[in-house]
Amino acid sequence: MVPFGSKKVAAVAVKMALTESREEEKELKKVYLAQGIRTAAVDYGGEFLTSVAKVIERAVVAAKREGVIKDTHPDEGAVAGATHEALSQIMPKGIGLNIGGKIGIARYQDHISVAVFFGIGMIHLDDVAIGLAHRAVM
Repeated sequence: MVPFGSKKVAAVAVKMALTESREEEKELKKVYLAQGIRTAAVDYGGEFLTSVAKVIERAVVAAKREGVIKDTHPDEGAVAGATHEALSQIMPKGIGLNIGGKIGIARYQDHISVAVFFGIGMIHLDDVAIGLAHRAVM
């Protein structure tokens, strides 16, 4: 098996965040698991500023549930920190508006990436944004 670096793991996280259905998520999870990459994805929607803590919590819970991370402080902190960083990248567009979309998480060995893909706006007047961050955990 070819070792993957942070760029490949980040690309996988983005692809997981872009999935449009649970079926597509499941298929990609199988493909990536065969390559040694563990993945998770979770939907989220709500008002941006009041949602930051909830999005981070959802990412950590999904990563643990899907076996992407262990129930350890360093693993949880890596996902929480990467999620917070990814959200901070879209904050300028999101302040005062609603967000809705998906969080994608990928891990290969010590590389963990989190991608957030959200529609941002109100009613049907949405903009879109992707935030992406990486952490290394042993």
